[in-house]
Amino acid sequence: MKKGFTLIELLIVIAVLGILAVAVLSAINPIEQINRSRDTGSRSDAEQLLGGVDRYYASAGYYPWQSSGSSTNASLTPLTEITTKTQTFGTDGVAMLTELSSGGSAELKDSFVTRITSTGYNNLYIYNRGTPGDSTYVCFNPKSSAFMKEATERCAGTNGTIPTDLGNATVCDVTIGGKVVNMSCLP
Repeated sequence: MKKGFTLIELLIVIAVLGILAVAVLSAINPIEQINRSRDTGSRSDAEQLLGGVDRYYASAGYYPWQSSGSSTNASLTPLTEITTKTQTFGTDGVAMLTELSSGGSAELKDSFVTRITSTGYNNLYIYNRGTPGDSTYVCFNPKSSAFMKEATERCAGTNGTIPTDLGNATVCDVTIGGKVVNMSCLP
C-alpha cells in the first residue's frame, strides 16, 4: 500500500491556504501601504524644501521669492501650488525653485526640483503670511487614510492645532480638483 494524500485532502489544504492569503492581503491593504509611502515621501520632500528655504533666508537675509533684502513684501499667500521650476512666486515675481537650485543658491539639487514638479507627483503647496516672525509652511494633499486622519484631527483641534500664522481657513476644507480636503502641513 502506498501512502500519500487524497485529492480531497489536497483541495482542503489549498482552500485553507487561499483563505489565509486573502486574510493577510486584506489586513495589509496594499493600496493603503502604497499611499502611505507616497505621503511619507511628500512629507520628506516638504521638509527638504523647507530646509532649502530656511538656509536661503539665513544666508541671504530674505526669502527666495523676494527679489532682494529691500523687498517689503515677504508674503506668499494664498497657499500656492508648486508646479514648475520657472514658476514665479510672490509679488516680486521671482522663480523660487530656480533661485533655490543650480540657477541660484544651489540649496536644492536639480533632481529634487525635477521630481517635485514632475507630472503625477503629489504637488506641494507653500505659504507664508509675511508678518515678521511667521513660519513658512509647505503642505500637501494626503492620499493615505492615516495621513488624512492626522490632517483632519489637526483641523478639528483633537490632535494638535493649526498655528495662528497658518490659520484653519488656509489648510482645512480646501478644494483641490473638485474635492474638499484637509492639507497636511509642515512644520
